[in-house]
Amino acid sequence: MITGIILQVTQAVNETAEVATQIGVAEYEKLSLWKMMLKGGWIMIPLAIMSILAIYLFIERFLTIKKASKEESNFMNNIRDFVHNGRLDSALALCKNTESPLARMIEKGLLRIGKPLSDINTAIETVGRIEVSRLEKGIAMIATIAGAAPMIGFLGTVTGMVRAFYDMSKAGNNIDIQLLSSGIYEAMVTTIAGLIVGITAYICYNILVARIENVVFQLEARATEFMDLLNEPAN
Repeated sequence: MITGIILQVTQAVNETAEVATQIGVAEYEKLSLWKMMLKGGWIMIPLAIMSILAIYLFIERFLTIKKASKEESNFMNNIRDFVHNGRLDSALALCKNTESPLARMIEKGLLRIGKPLSDINTAIETVGRIEVSRLEKGIAMIATIAGAAPMIGFLGTVTGMVRAFYDMSKAGNNIDIQLLSSGIYEAMVTTIAGLIVGITAYICYNILVARIENVVFQLEARATEFMDLLNEPAN
């Protein structure tokens, strides 16, 4: 008899817990990502703008750097043959028809042939620095977003907590969790959003920096190869 009553009570408790869980899941599913972002308040607007800007700059710079790092397999071999055969016009035409930082750098060196090697080397290095500077355009903005986004998120945390305490002060003795939920939502959501934007921008920044360093290495190697070419005896 007692065992049967205990089993009935246990079953009733389990059913109640299951229903409560289903209700909680249903209520949780109603909170979409968009609704959660709206609960972050006005702080989410600059964070959204920064995230879009960071993604755009990353894609644009990634494609630009990828194009710059693409190297024609026979480019330097053709330049060597043209220089050795005295066909500087053909070498210059090849550089003009090749859209790359390397071609523009070698073109500057070809235009300086006949002058001291130190002048040629200086001209090539100057063009190389200009090309690298072009590749780095927008990179500083991504770095700024990586550092500023978390701070803006923490600003939202502070404003959210201030809002929660303000609501508490106005409620007097009628304080409940629903009254404080809007301020707490703003505090937590903005923190998460700021960290997500900042971490993403930081990763994008490091990816671009690594690829630019690879391009710089290629340009330095080809510049050295070109200077060695000028010291080679003609056939």
